[in-house]
Amino acid sequence: MLTKFAVKNYRGFADWIEWDLSKPSNYEFNQDAIREGIIKNGIIYGDNGSGKTNIGLAIFDIANHLSHKWKKPDYYLNYATAAAHLNPVEFRYTFRFDDNLLQYNYSKVAVDLKGELLDEQLYLNGKEMIYKSPTDLRISDEFALAPLAIENLRASANNISIINYLLGAVPLAESHPLLHLRNFVENMLFFRSLDYREFIGLKEGGSNIEEYIIKNNLMDDFALYLKEVSSQDFQFAQPSQGDNTLYCVMGGVKIPFFWVASTGTLNLELQYYWIKEMVNASFVFIDEFDAFYHYELSYAICKRLFDSNCQIFLTTHDTFLLTNDLLRPDCFFIIRDNEIHPICDLTDKELRLGHNLEKLYRGGTFGL
Repeated sequence: MLTKFAVKNYRGFADWIEWDLSKPSNYEFNQDAIREGIIKNGIIYGDNGSGKTNIGLAIFDIANHLSHKWKKPDYYLNYATAAAHLNPVEFRYTFRFDDNLLQYNYSKVAVDLKGELLDEQLYLNGKEMIYKSPTDLRISDEFALAPLAIENLRASANNISIINYLLGAVPLAESHPLLHLRNFVENMLFFRSLDYREFIGLKEGGSNIEEYIIKNNLMDDFALYLKEVSSQDFQFAQPSQGDNTLYCVMGGVKIPFFWVASTGTLNLELQYYWIKEMVNASFVFIDEFDAFYHYELSYAICKRLFDSNCQIFLTTHDTFLLTNDLLRPDCFFIIRDNEIHPICDLTDKELRLGHNLEKLYRGGTFGL
């Protein structure tokens, strides 16, 4: 699981911003939101332009050089802070896999719409495993690389990730933390649906969602999902051979679903697809997940999402979701002024189960 993340000089984050998920409070309710002392589920609030999207995109930078899954094509546009656009962007990740803490630090610059690694450090339980800089390279004896191999890596000009090299060249035990890191990153997922749909990670290419529903014979399951979360009744026609368009039946007439579905319902179709696909996901970040939803629908979707096995975080402006019925005060975060904190750390008031968090938020209790 991801326990801590920090980034500097990325987009609007001119200075270091750190998000610590390793220090939950001792609330006795909604304990499913915490796993092994790490915050598993959370919701991020913040003003427009405060950095909600950017913190998610920054976390997924690691997928650009350690994952073979889908990348955001324009990711390296507007990469570094404008005032320091020639300086590298710096990243720090801390993961916990079983009893091991893995810290991965690196810096990167954007060159010709691609990312170029400048340095890279990996620490396992505080012990240095990899140290790479423009002038030096150290690799732990654990990986049993010949001196000539290390010298060739030091002299190489293609700025490859040393982690990727080790994953491809060195036999590792199934329980090795480096394999845990690779598997975690390969199964990360970022997605959003605003003016257009986009995602990062988990899959190697895009999909036609309606074709996916038809191919997997999920029409009735999708109809049940829409009924349960939004009280909408749809009857879907059985597809003909080769169909990749979903048809619903209204008054005995077959009509393409996308003709009659509202913007919010089409977004529900996207959520349904990813809920099915994220069974094996490790970390999910959904940006403005409820942009087109009624507040009760947003709550119902949250309940389903937080039942997932993976770490999952959402951004929203919907304060109806700011309730102890859904999560707990150490799982609601506010980002502003280049800082991100749980709401329980933003007040001297002792927040209890019976508190109306939404009312407190709107009343300025958390410094807004």
